[in-house]
Amino acid sequence: MLTIDIVSDIVCPWCFIGLRRLDLAIAEVRREMPDFTCRKCWLPFFLNPQTPPEGEPYLPFLEQKFGGRAPVEALFERVRAAGRPYGIDYAFEKIPLRANTLAAHRLIHWAQQRGDAEPLVERLFVAQFQRGEHVGDQGLLATLAGECGYPAEEVAAYLASSQDVAEVRAMEAQIRAMGISMVPTFIVGGQRIVVGAEDPSVLASAIRQTLA
Repeated sequence: MLTIDIVSDIVCPWCFIGLRRLDLAIAEVRREMPDFTCRKCWLPFFLNPQTPPEGEPYLPFLEQKFGGRAPVEALFERVRAAGRPYGIDYAFEKIPLRANTLAAHRLIHWAQQRGDAEPLVERLFVAQFQRGEHVGDQGLLATLAGECGYPAEEVAAYLASSQDVAEVRAMEAQIRAMGISMVPTFIVGGQRIVVGAEDPSVLASAIRQTLA
């Protein structure tokens, strides 16, 4: 089984698109090799590590970062156009806060120790970009985990503790030490690195080369 590590952050819109493109790449490889199997593993990345724990107003942050409202709206439209072919309808206007994603990454880390975390990751992206929910809020994260079949009370207790905080931060630091500074980044079989939400054909080629 091939492991595909996905370095991403829940507040990165291109990471949502990258996940869709990876799925198409996997489907392309499986058409050629029906017995191909892979395991996705999410690795943490803090796109904005200085975001306060309670979050910060979304649009003002982006306007300051990109130089005003017009550049931000142009960016939104580019992302919307890129997401439409993959069934992603971005609702940036619903997002009140830019979240600190440490708790979300801890939750993903916790879920991966119990099996496939992909349904949870998908739900987190939907919460952030389609429903405008604050993915930095521990109560919301526990609710979302419950929707995905995890014990919500256990998740709430875990998030309220400091368990795995140091470990997740260390994982993120290790990723940066590898020279990774852009998300999404895909590490295929521990060998090939694909940076960015590349076309499915590029990701499929990386998978084929690794298998070869």
